[in-house]
Amino acid sequence: MSNEPLVEMRGIDKRFGGVHAVEGADLDLAAGEVVGVLGHNGAGKSSLLKIMAGLDPDFLGEAKPTPGVRVGWLAQEPELDPDKDVRGNVEEGMAQTRALLEAFEEISAQFAEPMDDDAMNQLLEK
Repeated sequence: MSNEPLVEMRGIDKRFGGVHAVEGADLDLAAGEVVGVLGHNGAGKSSLLKIMAGLDPDFLGEAKPTPGVRVGWLAQEPELDPDKDVRGNVEEGMAQTRALLEAFEEISAQFAEPMDDDAMNQLLEK
């Protein structure tokens, strides 16, 4: 594994009013590394992670993932549809990924059909 950082954060400073939630935080996170963010309630853990995920642009310092790297965020208290059960809410959250998987399965099934080289190349492009 490369030691190149996937995420770099330098001098992160986040305030709510005059109160620091995060002050002077630096972080390099490389592939395969695991980081635990520990602290008391209100210590700025969620604020730091929201900055890392790109959800909070209101801070001082620099936070950037390496180009091509996506940082995801799973909220501690997600907004769920009360009319759906757990499965329904999860399926809603995964709809885009599920659609990609279904498209892949459709394309894969088409490979079992006879086709000429042009059709095969078009299918490979998809």
